[in-house]
Amino acid sequence: MHESRTFGLVAGLGVGAGIFYYKSLVDAHLERGLSPRLLMVHADVRKVMRLAQEREAQELAEYLTGLLQQLADAGAELATIPAFSPQICAAELARMTPLPLINLLDVIAAEAARRKLKRVAVIGARVTMETHLFGTLRGCDVIRLSSEETNLVSTIYARVIEEAKTSPGDYEQLRSLAHNVIERENLDAIVLAGTDLAFVFDEDNTDFLHLDGARVHIQAIMDQLAASSA
Repeated sequence: MHESRTFGLVAGLGVGAGIFYYKSLVDAHLERGLSPRLLMVHADVRKVMRLAQEREAQELAEYLTGLLQQLADAGAELATIPAFSPQICAAELARMTPLPLINLLDVIAAEAARRKLKRVAVIGARVTMETHLFGTLRGCDVIRLSSEETNLVSTIYARVIEEAKTSPGDYEQLRSLAHNVIERENLDAIVLAGTDLAFVFDEDNTDFLHLDGARVHIQAIMDQLAASSA
C-alpha cells in the first residue's frame, strides 16, 4: 500500500460525526489501496455550537485555529473541520489557519454547481438553515423552511448530535418533511447539511432528491489525498 499524506480531523462536533468521518475515511483509504495516516483532536461541541449560534465568528475562528495548530504540531499536512455550524467563521478561519483546509462549504457549492441545482432547501442545525448554508449556494435559490419545519428539524438534529444515534421516528419525520418540501416548493434537491444526518440517511434509505454534504465532502477529501499520494 502507498501511504497517504497525514490528514488532520477536528473531531467531537459531535462525537458521532467524528466516528462517521473516521470510519468512512479509513474504509475509503483501503478501497483505494492507501494506508491511512489520520490525526484527530477533540473539540468542545457545546462551546462551538454556542459561538456559532451567537454568530461570534472571530472567537470561534480563534478557538478552531488553536485546535488546527495542535494537528499541525503533531505532523498533519492538511485538515478539515467535519461539521457545518463552525463554518459560520469560514472567512475568518481561512485567514488564520496553520494548515490547508478542505473546506466543507466549498465542496458542497462545487457539487451543487456541477449538478446544476437551481432550487434547494437546507436541512441541518438551526444556524445552518437560518443562514442558508452561510450564503455559499450563490447559484441556487435556497428556499426557507417554515418556522414549524425549522423547529422540528432543529430539535431532531440536536437530539441526534447529543445521543449519536437516531430512531425510526426521526427518520420518518425527516423523510416526510423532505418529500413535502420538495413537492410544495418544486425543488431540485434537499441539501443534507449536517454531518450527524449520516445516522439518519444513507445511500439505501434516502428516497428523495438530495445532496449529501458529508459524503460529498469525504469523497473530495479522498480525491485530494489520493492525488497527492500518487
